[in-house]
Amino acid sequence: MKYMATAALLVSLGVSGVYAQEKPVKMKFSGTSAPSTINLLQFNTSNDEDNFAGKGTLGSFSFRQVRAISNSSPDSPPPSNCSGPNRLYLLELAGAGVFRFQDGSLLYVNLTQGADCIDLTANEAHCTLTLQITGGTGRFKNASGTLTFTETVVTVLADATGNPVFFAATGEFTGTVSGVSEEQSEDERQ
Repeated sequence: MKYMATAALLVSLGVSGVYAQEKPVKMKFSGTSAPSTINLLQFNTSNDEDNFAGKGTLGSFSFRQVRAISNSSPDSPPPSNCSGPNRLYLLELAGAGVFRFQDGSLLYVNLTQGADCIDLTANEAHCTLTLQITGGTGRFKNASGTLTFTETVVTVLADATGNPVFFAATGEFTGTVSGVSEEQSEDERQ
């Protein structure tokens, strides 16, 4: 009986060790961004919606994110890599996203901080966000961690007044995740 209890404890500790272990993550993506009909009701912001697909450490995925981006530059000076008369520096104030992986598992993230550097001359933007993992479903039920989102965006379409409204995006997610079950479907392992 003593050996069975010890074995059960070791198995239990072994399983919890798998869940608690931090795993480095790197996932590349591409997709589109556009104004969102979802209004996050943040003062002096516009709402953006991203739809991406990609592949990386955790497998193939799609990602949908909604975020509130400030309509004006902050009072503090922009970083040196985003200064100049033809550059806008805007903060990302709120948002969240959901990854959907090939095995059907979902991973939830919340925006904790972010900024965009828009180069009006090059007609492109570089965005960097910090995303807090808040759980999920399936193998991500107990997930936690932090991801850094870096993105390059170029205009694909402008409205009749010349305002950009539809964008192509590429980038990657990097960071660490813990609490992930190693279970994957047959399709995910391929």
